[in-house]
Amino acid sequence: MKDVLSTRPIWQRQKWPLRISQIPRTLNASEILVYLAAIVALFIIGCALFPQWIAPYSPTAMLADQIMHAPSKAHLFGTDYFGRDIFSLVVYGSRDSLIIGFSSVLAGGIIGGTIGALSGYIGGVVDTIFMRIIDVLMTIPGILLALAIAAALGPHLFNLIFAVAAASIPQYARVMRGQILSIKNLSFITASRSIGASKVRIFFRHVLTNAWSPLLVMSTIGLGASILVGAGLSFLGLGVLKEIPDWGALLSQGRGYLTVAWWICTFPGLAITLFVISVNLIGDKLRDSLDPKQR
Repeated sequence: MKDVLSTRPIWQRQKWPLRISQIPRTLNASEILVYLAAIVALFIIGCALFPQWIAPYSPTAMLADQIMHAPSKAHLFGTDYFGRDIFSLVVYGSRDSLIIGFSSVLAGGIIGGTIGALSGYIGGVVDTIFMRIIDVLMTIPGILLALAIAAALGPHLFNLIFAVAAASIPQYARVMRGQILSIKNLSFITASRSIGASKVRIFFRHVLTNAWSPLLVMSTIGLGASILVGAGLSFLGLGVLKEIPDWGALLSQGRGYLTVAWWICTFPGLAITLFVISVNLIGDKLRDSLDPKQR
């Protein structure tokens, strides 16, 4: 009898009813892509946090006998015109690129979200003044606005972060204002007013807590755009002037050798592409998870 039971499927041998979490589920293609994107993003973030553990060479080590060598076992991404290991440069260069991306998204989200929240909740003259300023900023393309600010302030890490953040403030402000306007007149807000809750309490306890999720999704997706803008400014020579270049500066340094040493600028470009695609996939998944209509 025991042998007969052991050959039955698991759902026939289980004594208690199976829970849904115990039933194996096959991952679809989109979920597999999201998991792969998360792995790629975490690896690149790990490169930025712990480059000395991942890079096989020092980014400043110049090997005079291995100038512009093609990718090999010794140098996975090849070497540049100084004999530096491209893989090590890409690993160490990820730190400044991600600092620019994350810091600009954080600054732009906080400033733009605050402007949009106050504008939508207070309304009246405050809304008119804030939105007219945002309208003026939105008439200027984001990359052009960031380029003008970076050129005026000069090549410095803080200036680059400020330039990229300023270009994203109008989008965050518009999104947050729309969310506040759609929430502040709902029935549960009216009920809170009727029992004597203050405007400040209603704003922080009920309105703001229900309006932050679209801003979070937009920040996740905007991270890739911020890294692209920062790399573009570095490519144009407006980035950080350091001994260890970031991804945009690596692209700029290798463009003159594209026909003779394609790997110098190809692999930094692939790093930017992979990270941007990864965060966009994660942002799309996050949007589907937080949007009640998608659920």
